[in-house]
Amino acid sequence: MSEVLDPVSSEALDPVSSADRFAELAVELHESDGVGETVEAVLSFALDAVGCTQAGVAVLNRGRLEVAAVTDPVIEDIYRCQIDDGEGPLITAGLEQRTIRVPDTAKETRWPRWSTMISALGLQTVMQVPLTIAGRTVGVLSLYSTKVDGFDDDDEAVAHILARHAAVAMATARQEESLVEAVDARKLIGQAMGILMERFAVDSDRAFAILRRYSQDNNIKLRAVAEQLIETRKLPGQLS
Repeated sequence: MSEVLDPVSSEALDPVSSADRFAELAVELHESDGVGETVEAVLSFALDAVGCTQAGVAVLNRGRLEVAAVTDPVIEDIYRCQIDDGEGPLITAGLEQRTIRVPDTAKETRWPRWSTMISALGLQTVMQVPLTIAGRTVGVLSLYSTKVDGFDDDDEAVAHILARHAAVAMATARQEESLVEAVDARKLIGQAMGILMERFAVDSDRAFAILRRYSQDNNIKLRAVAEQLIETRKLPGQLS
């Protein structure tokens, strides 16, 4: 793989402009539509506020970290290497809920495979900041610099503030997405019940019982049973 090119970077913001940008970020995150837009806004802000070369966000989904967004495809490769191996600063930050700062990746000995890979890409400093809310990890923010010892204590302080904003915004976005999915599921189930009520002349309680029985007997989620019935007009096991 080729080395990561350093994009046109800005200096870390001064305290006044940082405060203004955090205020803008809070509004932007609030207006973001879903987790995808939320993490993109976080990465955009990170490049400005921390002055990093590259950045990425991994989210925790059912106990496993997954790539959510990156500023360069090689960052996704670095993520996947750690996720597949089950080790690396990304994994440690997420599991132990603590910030990991590596000032010189070429000299890092805790994760030799990761160290060799990332230093060869020209990324010399790495900071992994867990995104936590109510004591629960929802993801990890990763910041990269092409300079040795590229982040100082002020950069880390800004990253922590950013991580808190991001964690709250991501948790909110996930909750909203879950609510939308729940509403959609109820609509689908209601439509499927209507089909059964018309076809078999049963009441709503009996129609729901039929859906639930097919869901349990075939180990299929109730929403999936409803979707199949709506699309095919047949229940699981009735397909030819």
